[in-house]
Amino acid sequence: MNLNETHDPNRRSFLAAANETGCDFPIQNLPLCIFRRAAEPPRGGIAIGDQVLDLTAALAAGLFVGQAEEAARAAAGPTLNPLMALGNRHASALRARAAELLSAGNVDEARVRRALVPVAAARFEVPARVGTFTDFLCSIDHTLRMSRTGELPPAFRHLPIAYHSRASTVTNAATIHRPNVQFRDKDGVVRFAPEPSLDFELEMAAWVGIGNVMGEPVPLAAAPDRIFGYCLLNDWSARGIQGWESAPLGPFLGKSFATSISPFVVTAEALLPFRTKRRERTADEPKPFAYLTTPEDAEAGGLDLALTAYLVTPRMRLEGSAPAVVTRTNFRYMYWSFAQMLTHHASNGCSLQPGDLLGSGTTSGPTDESRACLAEISRRGATPLNLPNGETRAFLDDGDEVIFRGRAERNGFIGIGFGECRARISPAVEWPPHGAGR
Repeated sequence: MNLNETHDPNRRSFLAAANETGCDFPIQNLPLCIFRRAAEPPRGGIAIGDQVLDLTAALAAGLFVGQAEEAARAAAGPTLNPLMALGNRHASALRARAAELLSAGNVDEARVRRALVPVAAARFEVPARVGTFTDFLCSIDHTLRMSRTGELPPAFRHLPIAYHSRASTVTNAATIHRPNVQFRDKDGVVRFAPEPSLDFELEMAAWVGIGNVMGEPVPLAAAPDRIFGYCLLNDWSARGIQGWESAPLGPFLGKSFATSISPFVVTAEALLPFRTKRRERTADEPKPFAYLTTPEDAEAGGLDLALTAYLVTPRMRLEGSAPAVVTRTNFRYMYWSFAQMLTHHASNGCSLQPGDLLGSGTTSGPTDESRACLAEISRRGATPLNLPNGETRAFLDDGDEVIFRGRAERNGFIGIGFGECRARISPAVEWPPHGAGR
């Protein structure tokens, strides 16, 4: 993939909202989504300003031809998996034609406008059927802060560490239930009760496009073209049970109850202007094995993405206060690139499929401001976070709402965003075993 006319900073849309400074979805972005209106079935769309281009309606109006039409038909159904399976060339053709249709001065503007749906009138779905969700551990700063020994796991600098989580609980639901869990309390008593230390983790995720046949690895040079697009991800973490259950096999129920994602897929092509150097290794760090390094990945494997986490408490909501910023970080701090994650994932012959989701792990950076989860911010609860209204949080309370936003900016280009990844914590579901003992 290369920069092309879709990245032209001088291009403008006939939709005024798409041309506003700070708009997440200018004509240089055009992320894909799955949406529905009222009782209608879900269908594919492309976000632009404060509207969504309904691909079903656009196809019926004859607005797509050739490869772009084939791509639009693959994206118009209830999931984006068929388009992901076609790969990035088809996605590029669709994006190029959509940019033409939505540009100022387009002679087909009237027909295009009839295929637009206001974002406010749409309900957004998880954009693809997730076959497998793999979550990595790619921040050296997060890993060191969360280490009980103050040291990195022996393998961290040699390979992207990961675990498989639960694909069926990847969601963009507005609420997340606090899970019922088993944990050991501060007095050493093992209990079963609502999770006492619920946390968020600010992450990015990559959607797999064209997969690989079982037994055939994916070379690093080919990995970027296997990444279809990106979204924001909240790896909700039940720290109480996580600490109790993780030895010796790692996370299980502490992670699998819910994973929130933003509903818009920002394509790999849209993010090309914002690629940057992968985090450089110091002289005393081991060099990556040959299968995990190329000059291209070293020079442009990283992404310059500003990531922000906000918190809204019930009291703040009642008072009408603005969301409080709790984290400001950037994806460029990551030790491993998404291409390295994908290549290592498939290095043993593991088969990846269209719609598989790869999480980056917590995106913490080296500064206090860039701590990307409450366990880091509050130092495992020892130093609670002070909010602007005087409230404090060591971990999340019921009614708290967590909001993630991401934005890519670079001189000479129009900045693009990801929309929001947002969810509120609701109380644990009442379940008879509570308080029943063993």
